[in-house]
Amino acid sequence: MSQSIVIQVGQCGNQIGSRFWDMVLQEHAKNNPKGLYDDALGTFFRNVDRHGFSNHPVGDGTRRISGLRARGVMIDMEERVIGQIRQSALSELFNPDQQVISNSGSGNNWAVGNTVYGPQYREEILEVVRRQAEYCDALQSFFMLGSLGGGTGSGLGSYVCEMLSDEYPDVYRFSTTIMPSATDDVVTSPYNSMLSLSKLIETADAVLPIENEALLDIHQRIVQHTEAGPRARKRQIALTDSGVAGFGGMCGVGARKTHPYDSMNNIAANLLMNMTSSMRFEGTMNVDINDIVTNLVPYPRLKFLMSSMTPLFTLTDSRPPPQRTLDQMFIDAFSRETQLVRADPKANRYLACALIARGDVEVSDLRRNIERMSSQLRFPAWNKEGWKTGMCSVPPLGQTRCLLSLANNCCIRQNFSRLHGRFTKLYRRRANLHHYTQYIDAADIATAAENVEDIIAEYTAQELA
Repeated sequence: MSQSIVIQVGQCGNQIGSRFWDMVLQEHAKNNPKGLYDDALGTFFRNVDRHGFSNHPVGDGTRRISGLRARGVMIDMEERVIGQIRQSALSELFNPDQQVISNSGSGNNWAVGNTVYGPQYREEILEVVRRQAEYCDALQSFFMLGSLGGGTGSGLGSYVCEMLSDEYPDVYRFSTTIMPSATDDVVTSPYNSMLSLSKLIETADAVLPIENEALLDIHQRIVQHTEAGPRARKRQIALTDSGVAGFGGMCGVGARKTHPYDSMNNIAANLLMNMTSSMRFEGTMNVDINDIVTNLVPYPRLKFLMSSMTPLFTLTDSRPPPQRTLDQMFIDAFSRETQLVRADPKANRYLACALIARGDVEVSDLRRNIERMSSQLRFPAWNKEGWKTGMCSVPPLGQTRCLLSLANNCCIRQNFSRLHGRFTKLYRRRANLHHYTQYIDAADIATAAENVEDIIAEYTAQELA
């Protein structure tokens, strides 16, 4: 069984990471009632002695859990969010040598995170990652969590991704990155986004963009369904929920009202959990993580994978026939309302698409729905059968089934165009540019924007081909 390391960078990355570790522990606890350290648990966790340092191998999967440590690294140039994790129940998952922290911050400036803190903390970060890599028997992938709009997540995050491509060229690098909204309160986020996107184009194997606006849309849609009436949703059975045993969100510690960002972070965490479900659990058709890159990235630079998950929530009304409910799950997966970016994939060309079903789904269900959807979706002539399918027998928390769709779709160019437009408004007036030219040349920013323009043009060419 292969292993993966999660590297969470910046405030956003660590908040999403905290939700992932919390929820993935609940998922394994539900499916591992005997408390054994098996291959499934070994994907993201080490089994350690009571001192927290010596590792116990998986062996034949019958050894009991003595203590768990995450196969993860926490990095931030501000200590607030990691400090909250240290005060929570998740603190036991991370030894001090899994953390790289400063208290000076990046000032929402990509150039500071990339050109100042990157070189300054390079050796420390390398050592932390190297230690985690040496704990792995078969390291297959790095999952990076961060944002495009801030300073640390975008600047230092893209530096770390480039560093991993140099030091671990044979290990897949997946970047789950949050794209800022048009009303983002960080005025320099368009600069940060262009610079970070340009680096990810060159250094990541696959990028899973997520838009804050799309997450908020999904959160609000779920909240609108109260528990009154047959079209209501059950509690703790939605993508926004933290699970029955969750310790709560990361916008604060202790008893408090749930903040919308907690729900939004839960959605992003669910994406990673569902994407890796076939790595961790048995199924009829398992999808290895390298299959995703091989099948969904037909060209080296066109590596941006849109994602959706259905159902968003489970209704209290259980009367609909199972097949109708299941088929609706497939229909919803291609709807713009379930996408984690604001886009309409059905109106644009698919270069490739993967469907990973979990729980109570049969092979015949997959085939029937793929055959039906194929007539409604546009694929290129060279990839008419551009489907990759996977089935995991273990359902997600609180649900009987779910479906994850990962699509390399040309409509992502529209999201990049909107982001580029916000960048152009700033750059044309050279607004706030001096904050960056203290550390990098203005030509570097222009080159990054041109790189993103090229990606937009390449996706446009595929759409029109």
